[in-house]
Amino acid sequence: VQQVGVGGRKSRLLLAMSTAAEFRDHLTSFSELYASLGPPNPENLPEDGKLKSEIMIKDNRRYYLDLKENSRGRFLRVSQTIARGGPRSQIAIPAQGMIEFRDALTDLLEEFGTDDGAFKGELPEGRHMRVENKTFYFDIGQNTRGIYMRISEVKNNFRAAITIPEKSWSRFRDSFSDYVEKMKELTEKSAAEGGK
Repeated sequence: VQQVGVGGRKSRLLLAMSTAAEFRDHLTSFSELYASLGPPNPENLPEDGKLKSEIMIKDNRRYYLDLKENSRGRFLRVSQTIARGGPRSQIAIPAQGMIEFRDALTDLLEEFGTDDGAFKGELPEGRHMRVENKTFYFDIGQNTRGIYMRISEVKNNFRAAITIPEKSWSRFRDSFSDYVEKMKELTEKSAAEGGK
């Protein structure tokens, strides 16, 4: 879903098809609440502007849905965050356009389906470890191409990452184990030669 602002600035949310189906269902409940509210009252706005909120969680993404009201009217703000950092992206849907948005989303879901074609079980939790002045993150995720592991290295707010498809994990493990063994042998050999 992409929103283009007046100055050409773009905001984009990424949704898996199953998440889009859940989002559509939330749009229905937000639309029903909006229809039950009377006209906006600029003198009696909610303190934080929120009329209703929901959260959706899918893999490493969180989606925050907030029906809000401010001096310009009512709108649905949808924010997306990614676990362990990354920028927050958000769009705003005018409240009176929620039903039209939901209907367009429903058409897409009917045409393309709601199945992500992904593994249906629970994925392992992410892990991290600190080594000297670096932190390494190991996150398991999935997309339309399958399950993968993303290994991220963070040092002084700089992040680099590689993504390893699940089908090659055992080859990576074997290569890594091979290097561990070779380094162990070289270290022992060096220590033995140094002790002579």
